[in-house]
Amino acid sequence: MLDEVDLDGLLKSLDQTAKTELDSTPDVEDWDGSLDVATLPITARKWIKVPDLVAVLADLKNSTQLGTGKWAASTASIYQASTGGIVEVFNEFSADFIQIQGDGAFALFWGDMRYERAMCSGITIKTFSEDLVRCLEKKWPTMAETGFKVGVASGRVLVKRIGTPRNPAEQEPIWAGKPVNYAAKSAQSADRHELIVTGSVWDKVESNDYLAISCGCGTGGNPSTGIWSDMTIERLPEDDPEREGRRLTAAWCKIHGADYCAAVMAGLKKRSDVDQVRKELVLSQMSNAIRFKAAQERLDRRARLAGLSR
Repeated sequence: MLDEVDLDGLLKSLDQTAKTELDSTPDVEDWDGSLDVATLPITARKWIKVPDLVAVLADLKNSTQLGTGKWAASTASIYQASTGGIVEVFNEFSADFIQIQGDGAFALFWGDMRYERAMCSGITIKTFSEDLVRCLEKKWPTMAETGFKVGVASGRVLVKRIGTPRNPAEQEPIWAGKPVNYAAKSAQSADRHELIVTGSVWDKVESNDYLAISCGCGTGGNPSTGIWSDMTIERLPEDDPEREGRRLTAAWCKIHGADYCAAVMAGLKKRSDVDQVRKELVLSQMSNAIRFKAAQERLDRRARLAGLSR
């Protein structure tokens, strides 16, 4: 028999708590370079402002259909292999925070080499996705089309733990800001085996030859920027420059992938075999600037129409 719930008392308590919270602003402290999520206070009204972190989110396509017609143990194996696999990837690339969400997961990277660690993890998950699906389709040829969709976004966040005091099982950090939400929307905009990055992430990617330019395998030995394509992320606000992102359809090359990944993780950015291709990237950067300016002009127009000043 469940205990009787004092509904009126509960609603009054919630109302009073909300009013107290909204009547005064909480403390916001600047990030000091280190962040231990497990030690963030629960009851104190204090948030930590992290100026820039990178979110990587992996979402499994058609996950709700994967259990149809299979033994429960087989469905469990699929989830263990898929979600368990991406968590292992995030750990390998030293993600600072990992959280499983349903059939997928997201990871956050901050501090040194955050973009490099995040991108290498995202591309590795994308590569793993293709290998995983080959195994699944070999065992279940008629299964629903599946595979991981990956989104990457970056930006400022405020973080605080919220939940029941003295009960860690009912406590979770809240990441207030765009990165996690934008990474999720980017992943939702992708198809399986695709990785989509927002505008600010591409600004970092395009300056790294090992990430932005292919090795040449499959293209007659000629490195190419064709592994990336323009992508307007329709799920993001129309006037946000983050909306103008890029889509990656290539995976790590079986011949050069390990070396390129190691180079990125070592902090290397320039290759000696891509001078001509790098000129194409300069043109791409000019195109980015034009799109950014157009987005800003749209924002200015809307502000003027609304009678606002910026």
